[in-house]
Amino acid sequence: MDSHSPSPSLLQFKSAQKTQSGEDHAAIAHGVPKDWKFWCIIFSLALSVLLTAVEFTAIGAALPTIIRDLQGLQFIWVGSAYALGSTALVPFCGGLTQIIGRRPIMLSALFLFALGSTICGAASSMNMLIAGRAVQGLGAGAITSSVQIMLSDLVTLRERGTFSGLMALSWAVGGGVGPVIGGSLAQSGHCADLNLPICAFNATLVLLFMRLRTPHATLREKLSKIDFIGNLLITGSTTSIVIGLTWGGVQFPWSSASVLVPLVLGFVGLVAFVIYEFYFCKPPTAPILFRLDWTGTSGYLQNFVMAVVLASLSYWYAVFFEACKDRSPSGAGVDIFGLSYSISLIAIIAGVVVKKTGKYLAPTYIGWALMVVGAGLLTTLRADSSIAKSVGFQLVIGGGVGIIYVVSLFPILASPLRMALYVFSRNFGYIWGVTVGGAILQNELKKNLPASFLAQFPHGVQLAFSAIPTIPTLEQPLKAEVQNTFGEALKVVWQVVLGVSSAGFVSSLGMRQLQLHTNIDEDWGREDIPIPIERRPSSDMEMLPANGNLSTRESPAPA
Repeated sequence: MDSHSPSPSLLQFKSAQKTQSGEDHAAIAHGVPKDWKFWCIIFSLALSVLLTAVEFTAIGAALPTIIRDLQGLQFIWVGSAYALGSTALVPFCGGLTQIIGRRPIMLSALFLFALGSTICGAASSMNMLIAGRAVQGLGAGAITSSVQIMLSDLVTLRERGTFSGLMALSWAVGGGVGPVIGGSLAQSGHCADLNLPICAFNATLVLLFMRLRTPHATLREKLSKIDFIGNLLITGSTTSIVIGLTWGGVQFPWSSASVLVPLVLGFVGLVAFVIYEFYFCKPPTAPILFRLDWTGTSGYLQNFVMAVVLASLSYWYAVFFEACKDRSPSGAGVDIFGLSYSISLIAIIAGVVVKKTGKYLAPTYIGWALMVVGAGLLTTLRADSSIAKSVGFQLVIGGGVGIIYVVSLFPILASPLRMALYVFSRNFGYIWGVTVGGAILQNELKKNLPASFLAQFPHGVQLAFSAIPTIPTLEQPLKAEVQNTFGEALKVVWQVVLGVSSAGFVSSLGMRQLQLHTNIDEDWGREDIPIPIERRPSSDMEMLPANGNLSTRESPAPA
């Protein structure tokens, strides 16, 4: 044998190394292995989503009782503070997860959420409750952003629909039991919070199993990638808009400076954010936004609109059953089960369909058609409408929301910064759904509630809203007048939902069908899965049009 020839043992070693590399490569090309550790991570993510859903939806059924007990004048802020807080930290999360890793951010988010829950449980005034809800929202926003980012680390884009469906199921379970839990606690006057032990259990799962890689770089290099000015602009702008919408028509007239100034400053701030990102910021908070074609932009718009509709339904549908159907807070929570579980079931089905076919255009159009039809049906509801109608209509619009909840992701490329922007657009939509719906209710009730009823509330319609639990005890014909007024006020909310849903359908037109990749970014993912020697392109580079050519907005992957 030639002395320079490789020995049999060396050849065997190289062959084994090549085989192992190929197996690892194949594992990454089709997502990480779905072993028990993987499912423990997925369970912890789903549990995190459930926590945020319970808190987001529980307040709707309990709100009238809370207002009555705490005598608060700004009840919309109980919902708006949570939605606003959940949006504020999202732009930072993409950068922060790049700097210190996924797990520390998730643990910090759970801590903030638990802290906010503690403040809410101990609240003795409306201001303290609003503060607690804002802290909860900060944690919830970081949780939601981290969940989507980590899904992009663990599963391929084509698989994402199925796992987004699982997250939607978690949301639906939380959204379903949330109103019942909130209503039951409100009825009993018990302020104990179940979130703390669940947060502790979830944090333990995160510590044990969520061991994900973080690319190596100096702290200075990582910090240079965070757009502090852009984040401050977008956070300040959204806060200013929420203030104007919340005060408008109730605390101050719409034409007053107290309303117009925050609204103008907010929208000017959003324009300044776009200009700053486009011309001055390197790197920008939203770098992908300015390189997207209509398909990608449409994904963000649809995600935003879906969130407006979902928040409006989650917060204000229970009011219909309490105010118009003499339901208790917990009973109203049960009555909206149709909405919650139609969302989850259809979301899972939509995810499986996209995974099997690789196509998302047809499900998108079906989803928006269901939402438009469902919203149209809701506008026909009156105080004397049958329970069968009010429950059945939920199934139609809930099915549409479930489809769009999942498929709006696919037109968007799935890097951490893109996912942070994706979550931001969704949470920003939640703000509009809660705030606009509440503003409509306040204004309509202020104009149309019977004078003899309003006279009982010298502080205004905010406290009149707290009278919902007492409506069953009113004498006729006052009871019927009050119930009809609430029914007509909610009709206006559903008309706005119909208009918004129609806008979402229009925004979906003109999208292209893109090829969904079947690999994940090797820089991230589980620490216990070796990185193969032969590196593949990152997930950002694998989104190709259906014709196989690279999109004009992406660079070709390196050889």
